[in-house]
Amino acid sequence: MERQGVNMPHVECKDQQPQPLGESKERQQCEESREDEAGRGSASANRRLMMLEGKSVSYFSSLESNIDILKKRAQELIENINESRQKDHALMTNFRDSLKIKVSDLTEKLEERMYQIYNHHNKIIQDKLQEFTQKMTKISNLETELKQVCHTVETVYKDLCIQPEV
Repeated sequence: MERQGVNMPHVECKDQQPQPLGESKERQQCEESREDEAGRGSASANRRLMMLEGKSVSYFSSLESNIDILKKRAQELIENINESRQKDHALMTNFRDSLKIKVSDLTEKLEERMYQIYNHHNKIIQDKLQEFTQKMTKISNLETELKQVCHTVETVYKDLCIQPEV
């Protein structure tokens, strides 16, 4: 993880190489401590060094607590995401179950309606078949009568044709 904008205090300032982060204040402090060392002696320099070490210890403990806070927040976010996914899963499961029940009810209603239509059509078909059967019976009777009439006409014609002329 890249840390931007972090100012880290320098513990030692003996070399003059440029430091990338937090350079200005620490450099001034180092220069001041060098001037003080030259002017006041090693007791003053030790005191300054201890102050810098105290600052770095507090800085790193603060940094560690910030990192711990970030880790806790990241963990909380992950837990929130997992809880949200579990809620979504439960919601989808409930939705699926509800949908299954509704589809099942709708299917039963559709099937019931189909059977009602079948029954209605069966009645119509039955009535038409009965009517058809009656008409076929009547046609059969008429055919029989027609055959009798034809036979009678044939007989009459034969009788007319066979009779001697008077």
